[in-house]
Amino acid sequence: MAKGKVYLVGAGPGDPGLVTLRAVEILKRADVVLYDYLANPAILSHCRPDAILVSLGKHGSGRVATQDEINQRLLMGAEVFETVVRLKSGDPMVFARAAEELDFLVAHGIEFEIVPGITAAVAAASYAGIPITHRDAASAVALVTGQEDSGKADSSLDYAALARFPGTLVFYMGVTTVEHWSQALIAAGKPAATPVAILRRVSLPDQKRLDTTLADVAAVVHDAKLRPPVVFIIGDVAAQGTAWSWFEGRPLFGQRVLVTRPAHQAADLAGPLAQLGAEVLLQPAIEIRPLRITDVSDRAVQLLDAFDWLVFSSSNGVRHFFDRLAHNGLDLRALGKIKIAAIGPGTADELAKYHLRPDLVPDEFRAESLAQALKGGAAGKRFLLVRASRGREVLAEELTKAGAVVEQVVVYESIDVERPDPAIAEQLAADQIDWTTVTSSAIARSLVQLFGDSLRKTKLVSISPITSATLRELGFEPAAEAKEYTMAGVVEAIRRALPSQ
Repeated sequence: MAKGKVYLVGAGPGDPGLVTLRAVEILKRADVVLYDYLANPAILSHCRPDAILVSLGKHGSGRVATQDEINQRLLMGAEVFETVVRLKSGDPMVFARAAEELDFLVAHGIEFEIVPGITAAVAAASYAGIPITHRDAASAVALVTGQEDSGKADSSLDYAALARFPGTLVFYMGVTTVEHWSQALIAAGKPAATPVAILRRVSLPDQKRLDTTLADVAAVVHDAKLRPPVVFIIGDVAAQGTAWSWFEGRPLFGQRVLVTRPAHQAADLAGPLAQLGAEVLLQPAIEIRPLRITDVSDRAVQLLDAFDWLVFSSSNGVRHFFDRLAHNGLDLRALGKIKIAAIGPGTADELAKYHLRPDLVPDEFRAESLAQALKGGAAGKRFLLVRASRGREVLAEELTKAGAVVEQVVVYESIDVERPDPAIAEQLAADQIDWTTVTSSAIARSLVQLFGDSLRKTKLVSISPITSATLRELGFEPAAEAKEYTMAGVVEAIRRALPSQ
């Protein structure tokens, strides 16, 4: 008797945000995950770091596991591990060969659970703005496979019945057989002028919709060289145009944007871009690491009551400073009456996580503005500047000139990433990335080292005039620059640079 339990889990149509809470719960404790090539790899981020992740192959770039091989892997997994996940695109019980796996599990006495997912027909309806049921036009929906088992002697599809069906037909897996099933429907009496909406990669940032008729659908698929995953919505409801297509109407839809911030900070920029419809790629240009603190630095942390001002020039500095404070056995009480300055709203937001409000945030979020705001009353005051291992010296120099006593404590180091992701480098060189974000001078320098002249094949969006100046020094002209020197400002800069829709 197998010791483990197998979960047949629906991954949904593609958008990782559409996976269910139950699916996430199970993935978090999975020992082994066997996943289909159409399941979005981003969903695997819910898995434990030590989980065994097994791809079952990808069409066009290697062999796809047979059903017998998948069954055997399920058996082996259940014999060794407690939680085995079979992650299937869409819903496990809709055209996913679940019956064969369930028969196998039952025959071998393996406990199982089925976790539903959003199937492609439902997702296509919502993400294309096509109501597959309609009070006036369609009171029924039929889900039809366009790819039957090649071992069958005869087709199970009754095209005459489908042609008479009083509602919407949704064909799955029908790309390679489109000429056959479309002509069979027409031959069975379905009007050749019946509207057809072709939806490819439903719910993903590169979702594509083509509108045609039953007579022309095969030619459209051939001319557009469409490849799976594709669903075909057939019926009067498919005549609904793009007015309800909210997904493709988002302002950054169709834009591929490379986010280059450190991995732990990428979400602050990637999230808003994705919400506006962009396809977001990640390639950190720098890494942020805790610095091995010196005795001098630790002494500065321990003697906070000797300073009048504590100044943060980044959210990373906030996080690592308070980590060091805790390391020294101290807490927020060590700050006493010291005043706090933050370079911008991002840094202020990080301070808020520690229930702290800065006494000063400059109107412009850069070192020069922070120095200008502080130096009026700086004479004779003691400032502790929290900073990275590298960076500009403007703030310390200006405060010193103003008569302040300045001490700097380095609490983290910024390290250049040495090698790019090969897939990102390939896309960049092939002119397949529309925008690349540059959110600091350090990132600008690292990007040039990573990609060289390939950066000329993408539009660079800079977070500030300082970063733009660095890019120009390196020989690269930014295509857009943020007016507000924040992540939101970078997003808005891309929006402003696009043609009016």
